[in-house]
Amino acid sequence: MPLPLPRLAQDAASRVADGAYFVAACARSGLLAPQSPVRLVRMAAGLVTRGSLSGLLQAVTLRYADSTAVLDELGAITYADLDRNANAIANGWLDRGFEPGEGIAILCRNHRHFLEAFFAATKCGARIVLLNTDFSGPQLRDVAEREGTDLLVHDDEYAELLTGVDPPHGRWRAWVDRPGPDTLEALAKEGSTSTPPRPGVEARFTVLTSGTTGTPKGASRGVPKGGSLGAIGGLLGRVPFHTGQTMQICAPLFHSLGLAMMLFGITLGNTVVLRRRFDPQAALDTLTHQSADSLIVVPVMLQRILELEPSPDDFPQLSVILAGGSQLGADLARRSLDVFGPVLHNLYGSTEVAYASLATPEDLAQAPSTVGRVVRGAAVRIVDESGGEVPAGTTGRIVVGNSAQFEGYTGGGGKDLVDGLMATGDVGHFDDDGLLFVDGRDDEMIVSGGENVFPREVEELLEKHPSVREVAVIGVEDEQFGQRLKAFLVLEPGASLSEEDARDHVRANLARYKTPRAVVFLDELPRNPTGKVVKRELPRD
Repeated sequence: MPLPLPRLAQDAASRVADGAYFVAACARSGLLAPQSPVRLVRMAAGLVTRGSLSGLLQAVTLRYADSTAVLDELGAITYADLDRNANAIANGWLDRGFEPGEGIAILCRNHRHFLEAFFAATKCGARIVLLNTDFSGPQLRDVAEREGTDLLVHDDEYAELLTGVDPPHGRWRAWVDRPGPDTLEALAKEGSTSTPPRPGVEARFTVLTSGTTGTPKGASRGVPKGGSLGAIGGLLGRVPFHTGQTMQICAPLFHSLGLAMMLFGITLGNTVVLRRRFDPQAALDTLTHQSADSLIVVPVMLQRILELEPSPDDFPQLSVILAGGSQLGADLARRSLDVFGPVLHNLYGSTEVAYASLATPEDLAQAPSTVGRVVRGAAVRIVDESGGEVPAGTTGRIVVGNSAQFEGYTGGGGKDLVDGLMATGDVGHFDDDGLLFVDGRDDEMIVSGGENVFPREVEELLEKHPSVREVAVIGVEDEQFGQRLKAFLVLEPGASLSEEDARDHVRANLARYKTPRAVVFLDELPRNPTGKVVKRELPRD
């Protein structure tokens, strides 16, 4: 039997093994394909001198200049044109007095001008604030003021909502109903297309939390610690993305999943297909007519696509469906695998912790409700209230560590830390095979008659009922038991189900104390733009 290595030697050996894994994964994807020495030097120089975020687009353009970077309702734009436009916009802002380190807020739907604004902001060394397109006017004004907005980019449709937001470096229109000198397009035509001067500070970006349980917070982050190879390689080791492919991103770019996958797609030199508003038929048409190799969705989008009864024979090139941003659910995973075949991947993480685990098609076939195995380079533990690790099969708090976690909320504070690992806010468990399961939110657990109850278990059961399309379960006060569950159901079109039938279904499959006290039928559940159910908007009386 070999002697155990000292801890430092174990850590060093682990880092070497991880590094080799990341390099191999990046090589398989084509990311590390041989390049001419001159191009390699220029790419490396740009990334070293400008930083991996500020220099990303320039470096990718050196390799994929004539390839299509973005395909949207306006048509196609190459990497060379995208980089030139971003340069011109950045130079235009700098010429008008914008200073590196100041804040640029972006309120745009999914289209090329989002990317132009984002990459122009990185070239300026800005603090980028991504605003939620579903916010009300007061919310937008509050967040813009709270996050420090020195320059604002927005689509025309949000102009009225932004009344009163007048940053010192102006407002610039992105997707427009009418042309004008205050548009990104005009700025791109008049500004210098040369590479802007080095900003001297690394660009940073702030993503707003979903706000499903309260006021959205700003989660700030910069370049992943220790570089980005671990974050890229960890995902590439589990998902068969490849350079030069076509990636359709339906998830909103202002949120973590859409933004991360956009940066991922650009890094790989993919053609990123965008549409301002999600339309399930249009998404299927893109898979068929644009031969998209991958599809990035939040689960509710995948559900809407499946309702159209697609035939995978129409898009045989599809190799990846990546779902994230909210709970996938076992029933949706099963149906997706049945229809699309072994291409579905379920990414688990959060705005704050970034990535934690990923379920491959094989994992989902084995256990449809799993969020998969820990991504290489991340650490995930299940701990009790005292911070002690619990055995497989035991539910506890999920805590995560990786190189891409946020650095704290912009308004102060952060997530709880347990031995350096960050709490996700979820509770879950590992099974004996190392698969991770999310059992619910730690703030959703109720105590009913002295028993701990997690609404997610009941949701999973009701989702399997053939008459149920969507479900959300919350805890409500109860005089007899302290707390009980209340279920909200959206039925399939034409289906019928009584409250007592739904209760009987739960009673027949779970402990009696998990049976909802009340069942309410709705036309739809309240959701935010990333598909998460906003449970605080459900009536508790």
